[in-house]
Amino acid sequence: MSRTVTFDNLVNFTKTVLLRCYGYSEKEADVTSRVLVEADARNIPSHGVSRLDFYRKNIQGGFAKPGAEPELVWQTPSSLVVDGHDGIGSYIAEWSVDKTIELAKQSGTAFCAVRNSNHYGIAGLWAEKIARQDMIGMAFTNTRTCGIPTYGRERVLGTNPIAVAIPEREDRIFLLDMATATVAHGKVEVYDRRKKPMPQGWAVDENGVGTTDATAFEKLFYANPQYGGHLFLGGEGEENGGHKGFGLALLVEILCSGLSLGMSSLNTFQPGKGSGITHFFGAMRLDLFGRSGDLKDHVGDILRDIRVGEKAAGQERIYIHGEKEAESRAKSLKEGVFIDDATTEFLDSLAKEAGIPIV
Repeated sequence: MSRTVTFDNLVNFTKTVLLRCYGYSEKEADVTSRVLVEADARNIPSHGVSRLDFYRKNIQGGFAKPGAEPELVWQTPSSLVVDGHDGIGSYIAEWSVDKTIELAKQSGTAFCAVRNSNHYGIAGLWAEKIARQDMIGMAFTNTRTCGIPTYGRERVLGTNPIAVAIPEREDRIFLLDMATATVAHGKVEVYDRRKKPMPQGWAVDENGVGTTDATAFEKLFYANPQYGGHLFLGGEGEENGGHKGFGLALLVEILCSGLSLGMSSLNTFQPGKGSGITHFFGAMRLDLFGRSGDLKDHVGDILRDIRVGEKAAGQERIYIHGEKEAESRAKSLKEGVFIDDATTEFLDSLAKEAGIPIV
């Protein structure tokens, strides 16, 4: 049965599981538990505590190595390159973002490319962390191969998300966090877990034909590493702009893998070589462009004008990117984090394994 759990209890439960069952260090478990629960609290279950299953498989496959420490391998006054040595993705991301923020405070702007990492949670969380420092924050990552290029048949790129965060007035943040594929793969996993058909236009089968069967697609996805995959924004061909989504995915790949000298999505998750996931972070101080307060007020004015615009028939609100997630988080902190049936059952099994009470 589904249930609602307080934010702190779910964080503590997840952290204990990571410590007792996954071999995480204290600092790895601390950041990973927070990152996963933040996703559920923001109503992004595709990247929430259900990811614990994926994380364990990565450890068992030798793709993720608890205890591995990130290493700074290149630095200039405004740039960094980090080798994660196949460690825990969220820990590597926080380590890298903290250094990027520190450098940007000194130089005004800083960029960081990361190689040999792992899944780092929702990209928007890292962009937002930077924006909380009165900066423009950017976070990108490649993923395992999921996407079919325009006019192609084989999977060659990840869902390669883009996240950009810009602060506005009243502590609000404009937060664009989006996969360059139509959806992140985790959303397909949610439909599979809930035994629901996914929307048309998300994915194609091994013959390049659209499918709504999430369970069949999941089986194909893991059984056949080559054919059948996600469509990029705009869908098939060029008529609706599919080549634009493909181009955005390529851009993310070049920033993450190209600038870090890391693996491209096509070469990730090779046995004996770690996962090879790569990231790219950027930070720019607002005061490079004027007084921070004036800029945040002006950004707020722009977004306010959009919020109060005329609504389509039957609609009551125009949402700015990041608002739904922020409001879901506020509700979760007050009322608890919702966990669906399948994830509840999974967490109960972890509780038994760890020898701790059910959350």
